[in-house]
Amino acid sequence: MFSGIIQAHGKITKLSKSKDFLSIDIQSNLKGYKIGSSICCSGICLTVTSFSKNKFSADISKETLEKTNAKFWKKGTLLNLENSMKIGDEVSGHFVFGHVDTTCRLLDIQQFGKSWSLSIEFPISIKKYIAQKGSISLNGISLTINEVKSNYFNCMIIPHTFRNTDIHKYKKNEILNLEVDMLARYAHFSNLRS
Repeated sequence: MFSGIIQAHGKITKLSKSKDFLSIDIQSNLKGYKIGSSICCSGICLTVTSFSKNKFSADISKETLEKTNAKFWKKGTLLNLENSMKIGDEVSGHFVFGHVDTTCRLLDIQQFGKSWSLSIEFPISIKKYIAQKGSISLNGISLTINEVKSNYFNCMIIPHTFRNTDIHKYKKNEILNLEVDMLARYAHFSNLRS
């Protein structure tokens, strides 16, 4: 489990791809993991399969490739990284599992003073989990939803988040990994059973 507070950037330095499997090497200054550790890589929970100084490797299965933007990753792709939480760690964002629900599309990014607004188009099938002032994970970043429309929502980004995540690289039509807030998912299922 993660909190959606990005701890480091990583850069893909090598990919070995087959039809339904991907192995990657990621260069980063992230510390505190070992073989078998879970690391959130732009919203995707991946397992460390090997590591050396400032580099670790991970494998990505067919299911993950189909559900995420990992299918578009290439050498040089910048990733948001976060180590898994330990009991007693501060939860500054929200509970992020690294189980991506779907991808979404960046409709627009606009600067307002020192902040930025993201407009994100999402599949209608997940609208029941999208709530104003609720939490959302985009590429592993814990964000607050400001406004919800029929098929898109808006988030405001503060300068710290803009600088310390991959948001500063975003262009219109960027495809992002989206994980809904697990509390919203459980609340929805609870209501269905009532």
